[in-house]
Amino acid sequence: MQVEILNETEITLADDLQELIVKATDKVLEYEDFDVEGEVSVLFVDDARMKALNAEYRGKDEVTDVLSFPQYESIKDDGVSDPFIYLGDVVISLEQAKRQAEEFGHTLEREIVYLTVHSMLHLFGYDHMTDEEKTEMRAKEKSVLSSLRIFKGTSIQEAL
Repeated sequence: MQVEILNETEITLADDLQELIVKATDKVLEYEDFDVEGEVSVLFVDDARMKALNAEYRGKDEVTDVLSFPQYESIKDDGVSDPFIYLGDVVISLEQAKRQAEEFGHTLEREIVYLTVHSMLHLFGYDHMTDEEKTEMRAKEKSVLSSLRIFKGTSIQEAL
């Protein structure tokens, strides 16, 4: 799967981090047993842009950490039969990710990888609206992050 990484912020993303984002998306695809040619985009924005997107698409006039825009209703439930698919878009507020990393006591890189994994699962149709859904989604997140060797305090070099 092609991963298009775009950065609208003034913060430079290290090449290693971009490589780790691709690894994270690939690992989610592997865990979902999804072997279809396609593309997904990961867009980094600032808080102002994220707030505007959140207001426009979710009716919430506040900054959020990540938004997912799936191309399909639910790949996990419905599957896809197209030979090439555009999986969807992941939008991450780099400023919010930085605040959360500080709050949770881990690296910005770890937070970005977590948000990427979380959002990729949304693109497949997973959600966390009920306790059952949340439990399933958190277990998948934990499995993917563990397989990537992403733990609290993990550096990019340790994960690559």
